[in-house]
Amino acid sequence: MLSKYFISRVLRRAQGAVNRLYVETMNGEVSPPLDLFVVGGGINGAGIACDAAGRTLKVGLCEMNDFASATSSKATKLIHGGLRYLEHYEFRLVREALMEREVLLAKAPHITWPLRFVLPHEPHLRPRWMLRLGLFLYDHLDWHMTLPKSQSVDLPDSKYGRGLKKSFKKGFVYSDGWVDDARMVISNLKSARDMGAEIYARHRCVSARRTADGKLWEIKLEGPGGVKKSITARGLVNAAGPWVKHFLDEETHVKTPKTVRLIKGSHIIVPKLHDGDHAFILQHADGRIAFVIPYEREFSLIGTTDIPVESSENPQCTPEETAYLCELVSHYMDKPVKPADVVWTYSGVRPLFDDGDDDPSAVTRDYHLEVDAPNGAAPILSVFGGKITTYRKLAEHALEDLRKFYPRMGGPWTAHKPVADGEFADAPSFEIAFDRFVKGAQEAKSGLPPDLIWVLARRHGTALDEMLEHVKTPADLGRHFGGHLYEVEARYLMREEWAVEADDILWRRSKEGLHMTADQRAAFADWLSLQIPNK
Repeated sequence: MLSKYFISRVLRRAQGAVNRLYVETMNGEVSPPLDLFVVGGGINGAGIACDAAGRTLKVGLCEMNDFASATSSKATKLIHGGLRYLEHYEFRLVREALMEREVLLAKAPHITWPLRFVLPHEPHLRPRWMLRLGLFLYDHLDWHMTLPKSQSVDLPDSKYGRGLKKSFKKGFVYSDGWVDDARMVISNLKSARDMGAEIYARHRCVSARRTADGKLWEIKLEGPGGVKKSITARGLVNAAGPWVKHFLDEETHVKTPKTVRLIKGSHIIVPKLHDGDHAFILQHADGRIAFVIPYEREFSLIGTTDIPVESSENPQCTPEETAYLCELVSHYMDKPVKPADVVWTYSGVRPLFDDGDDDPSAVTRDYHLEVDAPNGAAPILSVFGGKITTYRKLAEHALEDLRKFYPRMGGPWTAHKPVADGEFADAPSFEIAFDRFVKGAQEAKSGLPPDLIWVLARRHGTALDEMLEHVKTPADLGRHFGGHLYEVEARYLMREEWAVEADDILWRRSKEGLHMTADQRAAFADWLSLQIPNK
């Protein structure tokens, strides 16, 4: 590990603290106005806050629950153009997503990496020429693509056939990428905080109204324990995800005909189904597709479903969805999957921009931005739809839409800058950069198990320097809770990443809950409750 990463982070935080001085409150007085306040701590809100802070705007952001606790931690966790979106002629979206794919791989090489996807051919579902044409477009819509291009494969004679039934003879292989979605949100929020943004976890925006003269937004937050906070801002961003329409109607009283379709996507986790680093994209007879992806070292992630729902509250994977995914995967995989094999499930509600299509799978995955600023009043920008692959570009477009309200705002900057904790040394590829960092970390912390260093580096990138600054031996890691979760990491997550509850750490900041028994998870929750008694 190289101390320059730790030093640069300390310097950024010092500058961020100076930038935040102007919003400090004394004796309950209201802070001076921010330039922009963002409501919503998912990937779109975090991305906009990060981009705005880097353009020298004074920024605030609130999230009513834990960051990334809704849609942004419940996705299939892919950085992809969306191969099947080509069937719906969404060429602009696919091209933008393909171009963003490699931008994100370079911005966060610790929590993103390339994947090869295997598509077994079923002639009665989609003809071979259609798949070949789609993959040709997929390879060439981004003419700067450096990932390996698609190819035809004879599955029985190829490593890419591992895991499939022997009856599948032909297939295709193409490139996309993987992302730890919840950690991408945290990295953007840490970047924003380092640049001076005020970040409010577990603060619900209960009201946002323009002042009488229309020049400012008066924003009221309610935090843990019912503590109230008032903020004023020159502009407001509504990045509430599934609640975007509700926030406009109830908290701001701004009217719009735009709305979102709520589509539930459920995923199941089972013990690892195949050897190798490749993933599978599988076609169902109903026209939908599902992925089987290597997950968390010992498991396979399977998803997703597309179920229209009326509410975004507490989505759950139903037995019917589990059975559907098990049946689909068992048709292809050499190792059949039964509901009894499922070790964990998760479901998220995707707020898709309502384009009027009746088919949930055909509803656009593109995003729509709407600015309301009648007669030059303080603007509110609302985000409808979107996907994690295009979050950075969405943020750029959002700030360009707001530019006329901030004429001194800086220009785009995020395309070539890493997120917090992704500041690796230059290397020929993002994969080599990560491998070099891990090797250096293992050498610097030779008293610790190499596999633990690898896992922690995957989660924390260059923040590993700070987290393990005083750790030399396993005893320095503190209490071992199970899996690769130790006390030193848990305390770091509470101190630096807004973690408060057990699920924040077990299922979002890490996925170590998968590697722990129910008793171990309960013991960790008990320990954590003693560390934060007034949460």
